[in-house]
Amino acid sequence: MRIALVSPYSWTYPGGVTRHIEALADELLAAGHDVRVLAPVDPDDALSARLHRGARPQARALPEYLVPLGRTVGLPFNGAVSTLALHPHSVSTFRTEIAKFAPDVIHVHEPMAPTPGWEACSASPAIPVVGTFHAYATSPITNNLGNLAGAWRRFNRLHARIAVSEAAAWTGRRFFGGHYRIIPNGVHVDPALAPKAPRLEGDPLKIAFVGQAVERKGLEVLLPAFEALRDHVPVQLTIVGASARDIEPLLLDPRGVTALGKVDDAAKTAILRGADVLCAPALGGESFGMVLTEAFAAGTPVVASDIAGYRDVVRDGADGVLVPRADPTALATTLRELALDPSRTAAMGSEAARSAQRFAWPHVTEEVLGVYEDAQSVAQPATPARRFAVRHGLATADGLPMERPRRLPRPEPARPSATGFKHPAVAFLRRAALGLAGLATIALALLALQRIGVDRVVTSLVHSSPAWVVAGLGVMCASMVLRAGAWRAILRAGLPDAVIDFGVALRATSIGVLMSATLPARLGEPSRALIVARRVGRPRTTLPVVVGTIVSQTLLNALALVILGAIMFSTVDVFTRSGPLVLAAVAPVILVLAVVLAPVLAGRGQGESRLAAFSRKARSAALRARSGLAVFRSPRLGTEATVLQLSAWALQALSCYLLLVALGIDDRAGFGAAAAVLFAVNVTAVLPLTPSNIGTFQLACAAVLGAYGVSYADGIAYGVILQAVEVATAFIMGAPALVREGVTWRDVRVRALHTSPVELPPLPAPAGATADA
Repeated sequence: MRIALVSPYSWTYPGGVTRHIEALADELLAAGHDVRVLAPVDPDDALSARLHRGARPQARALPEYLVPLGRTVGLPFNGAVSTLALHPHSVSTFRTEIAKFAPDVIHVHEPMAPTPGWEACSASPAIPVVGTFHAYATSPITNNLGNLAGAWRRFNRLHARIAVSEAAAWTGRRFFGGHYRIIPNGVHVDPALAPKAPRLEGDPLKIAFVGQAVERKGLEVLLPAFEALRDHVPVQLTIVGASARDIEPLLLDPRGVTALGKVDDAAKTAILRGADVLCAPALGGESFGMVLTEAFAAGTPVVASDIAGYRDVVRDGADGVLVPRADPTALATTLRELALDPSRTAAMGSEAARSAQRFAWPHVTEEVLGVYEDAQSVAQPATPARRFAVRHGLATADGLPMERPRRLPRPEPARPSATGFKHPAVAFLRRAALGLAGLATIALALLALQRIGVDRVVTSLVHSSPAWVVAGLGVMCASMVLRAGAWRAILRAGLPDAVIDFGVALRATSIGVLMSATLPARLGEPSRALIVARRVGRPRTTLPVVVGTIVSQTLLNALALVILGAIMFSTVDVFTRSGPLVLAAVAPVILVLAVVLAPVLAGRGQGESRLAAFSRKARSAALRARSGLAVFRSPRLGTEATVLQLSAWALQALSCYLLLVALGIDDRAGFGAAAAVLFAVNVTAVLPLTPSNIGTFQLACAAVLGAYGVSYADGIAYGVILQAVEVATAFIMGAPALVREGVTWRDVRVRALHTSPVELPPLPAPAGATADA
């Protein structure tokens, strides 16, 4: 049989689909069939790297059966990067080669992916076409956009449809309709593979992870879980597919972690064979998970997320364990149980080796050949009308009744939100509320500018004094130095055994300011806490204390806001009715009191019910965070921190005043107005909707200065200049700090998003043990 295998993905950027096609081609050739693989190929040059976000193609020997279809472009899709040939050359080459080869059957993989895949569905009506659907995708936007481009009509021309799993079939049935046969991805199984020797008591649990450093693969779940696990049992983690540079932003402490980056198949197989367990904590978007069956073929059990694609492979409790996705605590708990029970791990490994037979390539190839024969046996349309309908995708070419797309329940629960709102409706409402608030802020800003007149604002900006603006910038930078000095004093009290260098505190403060100025979230505080925590002792131990020192500094900020509010209320009467601003000013004090009292309110909890477990973790975290408040028990360090922090606020107020001078409005708005502006912009920054709270910042300035007789045009112009000074301060101080720390903006952002260490619950008491034992 002459068989044409069609791939939309680059042969030299191999992923799961490419590896599947390559193995299937080898099996078909070994069975005596004539095979051609038509796939894009990217040469190893600078252009390929530019088209794929800096990633270079692999140096691979091209097999004789491969027909190159030109270059590809790397595009983000479904949580990964897809390498697709989007140019007309791939289509013309495909048509030429198909006409020359004259196959008995065309087997197109991932028909949804343009452009060779789509073209294969439209091949000559005389050639049977089989399509294999590999992807599990739930997004109605991208799939329905494909339908608008005619995907469902093209797929109706397929003489048979294969899905690699029930998850992939769900995507097909949900969005494109049709009938699907489930044929899994294959795996090479060595029949002579000997059983593994059982792990001895006390030996470390060897964990392997295989996957790229993309979000959907779940490294941000595995690494915190491993750091918690490492404190309880001996354990080692080997990562294949991601380099040390890739994972460094996600790690507080790299002990026990080895990142090998990309390796060849032989090395990957050896790593899987040497591991006690493969960990696959993917967050979603996986239709099958070929690495799971590769682990089975190596006799290695799997701990995987309980997601749709993995359920088709792993038999929970037999050849692996399924854990809730995006739950590092559950993952760490499961791995600890396996580490403490070598016999269970060994039994699961033996069962995994038996499970591999279900996916062995000889069985998979036999099933695929059966589909080819069925596709060839489909009768040609008997009437001209039927031929017309099939040719144009209005009727199905497989001879089966038309099965239209239909709404189906998802095969897995919605992914938990990173914000903590697990219910999809609540998460959606939260995002919608934030979006509407942001749009309302922009609308109000545009309305204000329209009424005021953009020309008046621009005139105020043009007539400002650059010299005074530069002076204000210098004073603002100096205030950051004093803030760093205050925080250093607080850190010295909270971590008396650590050496706290002023340069570290200054760089961390500067980086925190930079992150707050460039991200629409309060990520400045966790960013600077992480910078210090990795410099002093073990990060997992010191991080909660460092976070507690930030609470101390927040209390001092609350004191400064009270002073600014007093100045503000003494200089203009209109603010005496602004109760919400007063409440916002004391909010940091309420936060600190909550931290101080949390251990008492949490109690100790009895047993390990959910409530008791939460109580225990809350008490533990609060006690460590409260240790950061130790500065107020030291008269010398407490005084030093208070003086420096309040002096920093005084310099910021002075900077605000100098900008009033720069606009020439200091005759109407003096130092009291500067204090009022500083108070207002800090209150509105409690819940930033945009980076640096752009829009809200300017409106706050205009509203405050309006009470002092300053026009709204001058008030908005002042807000623009003040924010420009704050952002410039962030970059002037923060950019060199990033360089000195040897980290990038992305590194710090990723770290800040995953600052919460995982805490494992205590082991259950042995049977028969008593509370007094």
